[in-house]
Amino acid sequence: MKRRTKVLLADDHAIVAQGLATLLKDHFDLVGTVGNGNELIDAARKLRPDVIVADIAMPVLSGLEALRRLKAMRSEAKVIFLTMHADAQLATEAFRAGVSGYVLKQSAGEELIAAIREALQGRTYLTPLITKDVIANFTETTPPTVKLTPRQREVLRLIAEGRRMKEIAAILELSTRTVETHKYEMMRGLGVESTAELVRYAVQIGLVNR
Repeated sequence: MKRRTKVLLADDHAIVAQGLATLLKDHFDLVGTVGNGNELIDAARKLRPDVIVADIAMPVLSGLEALRRLKAMRSEAKVIFLTMHADAQLATEAFRAGVSGYVLKQSAGEELIAAIREALQGRTYLTPLITKDVIANFTETTPPTVKLTPRQREVLRLIAEGRRMKEIAAILELSTRTVETHKYEMMRGLGVESTAELVRYAVQIGLVNR
């Protein structure tokens, strides 16, 4: 039997959390529900969820700060923010911090499920309601000057399209290890630490349209 995806929920509003728990249990293995950022960190360490669905505005420790601490801990859990804040600047900051998805609470439940499934495939999800403004924030700054080889540009384009390492390897007829080497050489050259930042760079230099 295939193992169900383990999801941890973090929201300080009890009624919202109860409704989300009902929705998530239909699709995933809900391993816990917490009400603040500190509890989220502790639960993530103990329960090792595959995905964390969290509000940004939480007591004690915000979702955004919890995300930064999880990344510092090298947690492998994908984090999806489910928030009432349709704020492009806040979403931009969240993606820069390494979030995998940004969904608004006013959206349908199906959108949250879609965001989780995208994250599990190694892709990012941004609610269409603020996509245009977030992309504008990402493309405002001047990209660093880095000379990429033709092969690196191919790899970067495919990464930005949401392809997994194995898919890229098959498309380019390379080994997965070679593709990963290209990826990390680009990250080192650009001085970035996440795939999201690589994608932002691809958008900035016009390698893909978002």
